[in-house]
Amino acid sequence: PFPLLSRLEAADNEVAELGADIAALPALKSLDVANNQLRELPAALADCPRLKEANFRGNQLKDKRLEKMVNGCQTKAILEYLRAGGRGKGKAESAREEARKKKREKQQKKDGRDGEQDELEEASKLLVKVLHVSENPAPLVVKASPGVKDVRPFIVCCVLKGVNLKAGNALKRFLSTQTKLHEDICEKRTAATIATHDLQLIKGPLVYDVQPPDELKIMPLGRKEIKAKDLLRQLQSEAEEQRKQKKRQNVSGLHKYLQLLDGKDNYPCLVDAEGIVISFPPITNSEKTKISRDTRNLFLEVTSDTSLHICKDVMDTLILKIAELNRFTLENKEDSGSDNESDALCGPGNLNPSQNVQPMNFPLVVEQVRVVDTDGNLKVLYPSKTDLTTVSSLLTVIR
Repeated sequence: PFPLLSRLEAADNEVAELGADIAALPALKSLDVANNQLRELPAALADCPRLKEANFRGNQLKDKRLEKMVNGCQTKAILEYLRAGGRGKGKAESAREEARKKKREKQQKKDGRDGEQDELEEASKLLVKVLHVSENPAPLVVKASPGVKDVRPFIVCCVLKGVNLKAGNALKRFLSTQTKLHEDICEKRTAATIATHDLQLIKGPLVYDVQPPDELKIMPLGRKEIKAKDLLRQLQSEAEEQRKQKKRQNVSGLHKYLQLLDGKDNYPCLVDAEGIVISFPPITNSEKTKISRDTRNLFLEVTSDTSLHICKDVMDTLILKIAELNRFTLENKEDSGSDNESDALCGPGNLNPSQNVQPMNFPLVVEQVRVVDTDGNLKVLYPSKTDLTTVSSLLTVIR
């Protein structure tokens, strides 16, 4: 309601609660709520992009470590503590979060420098239009079960329409880009994992859930349906064989992510309306929703056991990269003939040439997707008004 509000003073006012909707104040730079009756500070404060000065002194906070911090630490440290999840996150976790943030910022600056030469030219072409949930007659919804909180709590999703994977090597470049993002900004999937699905092959609503390893069944990319427990055992066996053959410690492919599930009693999964597991992060997607050269509309999913902020940063970057790939394909007017390697990877699809005509300046459309709890209460909406700001120098967003 107050998007331009930059300073908020409410000291000595008997304020008992700060709502999560404070994140909807993108221009907020200064906040003073000293000497009130606050017991908690919402994690959403960390999502206020311009907040530099905050005074929380004189409040009897339940988190005693946080109470000490508000009396002696800079605002930046307090926001980082809230972003990392507050109580239970030690100094080592905060340090890792800070290191990840610096790495993301460095990567984003690098992306910015790489694009500065063509920035003026790109501005008219790198367009993304955001379709609000209220404008969508049939929005996709993801319900998060309580069990994910202890396994892999953070998920951000959206729908991206108007992608051109038909021409030339477009699909190969798309898959390569996703692999690079997993290595770089996702830190070899330790910070976050990306999953991309063909929207036409998804039946909603979706449920983000957990299942025991001997009950979770998935048809992994390029494999037959298998229980998660058996899949990991199979991958472990393949990894050992790979090490013997190559006579070295490093392994490639899915094998290098197996340790990310060590010690988990339940595994995270995204399940469609028919009860089929379409995603098993951080290991694999399902063959059922695999993208092909004929995919035009994508369902994008980013999960993390670290923070919601990382999920959003990764999703911002993924959308930017897809927009760049789309522009490259259009500008180079690649042949839409057969690309044998991509065909072999993804198999046949619905052939409809008329669907693959994309006007040069028509923007990609990002449809908002809500993640709600089992009672229907909103947990995450992406993209919100404050999302996609990290890539705003390279991407024109029409809201």
